[in-house]
Amino acid sequence: MQPFQERLAKLLAASGAIFFQDGLRLKDGRPSPYFVNLGVFHTGRLVRELGACFAEWIVAQGLAENLDCIVGPSYKGSALAQAAAMALWEDHGHEVAFDYDRKEAKTHGEATGHGYLFVTGAAQKGGRILILDDVGTSMATKRELVKKLSWLTPRVERPLEILGVCLAVDREQTQAVYDEEGRLREGERGPDALAAFQEDTRLTVWSLLGIRQIIQYLYDQKLPVLVNGRRQPLDDLIMEQVQEYLATYGREGA
Repeated sequence: MQPFQERLAKLLAASGAIFFQDGLRLKDGRPSPYFVNLGVFHTGRLVRELGACFAEWIVAQGLAENLDCIVGPSYKGSALAQAAAMALWEDHGHEVAFDYDRKEAKTHGEATGHGYLFVTGAAQKGGRILILDDVGTSMATKRELVKKLSWLTPRVERPLEILGVCLAVDREQTQAVYDEEGRLREGERGPDALAAFQEDTRLTVWSLLGIRQIIQYLYDQKLPVLVNGRRQPLDDLIMEQVQEYLATYGREGA
């Protein structure tokens, strides 16, 4: 793992953004031994640390020199885009614009007669754009953002190019499966939303860390993690539960 990946894994554990709990259910109804919630990054220090991890990845990928704008889908992605842009400037000396989309187009003030879809106006200038977000499950917010950027294409000051999407954490899981009455069909592997997104949009999706990397690193390093409300290193039983879950619902080839 790269230093920024180790840094992020430690940050996820220390902040409680990743935790393990008996009887846990995901939003889609499936049982899971763990949960990832980057919404707990609610202080200046935490979001700055996450922005620094994104910035280090951007520099390592060789994208910083020609990157014009970082765009995050509202709402969580808006803070990430700003934090990454700040870290690129403060830590690496690269001045990059940031922007995030509106849920409803602005039609007053400077947007009178136009209907602006983005907040800062940086995306409307065009150029090379990178999308950042916390996680990707259905990829619905990313699809919506790509559509809004595509709508801008004939209206921008210079040609707009989306370089791809970078997630903080790849959950590496497929979607849930439901029967005709909307009931969860537990134990069945659903469609791969991330692969479908890449095929439909022709955009590459990267991640700073995959869930398998995170959990294996925390286990190997014996770092304390929230387990049923208490901080302790991950044990073999938890690792077996994780492996069983990913064998059932994990994305193949992740």
